Amino acid sequence: MSPTYLGPVYRIESERLVIRCYDPKDALYLQKSVQESVDHLRPWLPWVKDEPEELKVKIERLRMFRAKFDLSENYIYGVFDLKETELVGGTGLHPRVGSNAFEIGYWVNVNHVNKGYAIEFSAALTKVAFEIEHVNRVEIHCDPDNIMSAAIPKKLGYIYEATLRKRTETIEGEPSDSMIWSMFKEEYLKSPAAKAKIVAYDVFGNQIIS
Repeated sequence: MSPTYLGPVYRIESERLVIRCYDPKDALYLQKSVQESVDHLRPWLPWVKDEPEELKVKIERLRMFRAKFDLSENYIYGVFDLKETELVGGTGLHPRVGSNAFEIGYWVNVNHVNKGYAIEFSAALTKVAFEIEHVNRVEIHCDPDNIMSAAIPKKLGYIYEATLRKRTETIEGEPSDSMIWSMFKEEYLKSPAAKAKIVAYDVFGNQIIS
């Protein structure tokens, strides 16, 4: 790891994507991408119930995301094309699954499904979690009925642990099951995620070498 790294990872470049901390000026990209994808996301993500949202609401949300990122409370990333002119999805390393562990969450714009983007950026975050942040465990949770989402951890070498009953809620507020996939650091090196080609940068824009 680079001796100048002060954490956390603010920017990740993969083969086709830029995964970076949001800036409030990204609000237009976020508003457009989510509104295009409302019908696609509605069955799986309860926060879509608030759409469409005004631009000022999106700005405030991104200010909150950035504040929590800077305070190391929650690492929410926008996923952009290489030119950073289009938001193709969202992801994050969420410290809500216990000590020294992250949960990776994700969504993809409806115009970019079936392109392998979710696998690409989830592999990138898995690599960052284990090789740079040095956690012991990473989890991915999804609705058991979301076949496309469940395929991602499986392809990356995560292990299916269990389906927990009535642990989350649908957009209508009804109880919903949650499928749990996990990977431990001793499993990571043999996983497809370890082969991800990325470049990561700290807050100063210095490249992080893991």
